[in-house]
Amino acid sequence: MTPKCHQKMSEELEYLLKVERPETTRVIAWAAGNGDRSENADYIYGKKRLREIDRRLRFLKKRLNSSKIIDPITMNSVKIQFSSTVLVEYENGEQKLFSIVGVDEVDTEKGHLSWRSPVGKALLGKEVGDVVMVKAPKGEFELEVVELSYREIS
Repeated sequence: MTPKCHQKMSEELEYLLKVERPETTRVIAWAAGNGDRSENADYIYGKKRLREIDRRLRFLKKRLNSSKIIDPITMNSVKIQFSSTVLVEYENGEQKLFSIVGVDEVDTEKGHLSWRSPVGKALLGKEVGDVVMVKAPKGEFELEVVELSYREIS
């Protein structure tokens, strides 16, 4: 994952641990003191929310502990790889800029594509000037690699 993604996930983990989870447990304790728990919406919702928070905390801890941080600024390769920013040209002449990122960083509106996506898979290992065939759910199409760079992904 990129440093930016790692920072964002770390901040979310800290927020959940230090703010949201303690607040949710306070609400549950307060609601539990209000009598019958079977019809106590605050208690029922609080317990449900606590399970969601704990599930997200487990996911974040696992992802952060098992990930490798790859800073695109330190990369230097003539081949497309994770963290590359690539300018491609479609068959119709249209050009688009894509950054190859991890699954947690995908944002198609910003051009952040997963390395596991059809376009990401097709581009990995290619160089400027290569033409690749992309096999997507809506059909096959060609892309030409016009430019390759390594820079901070925003």
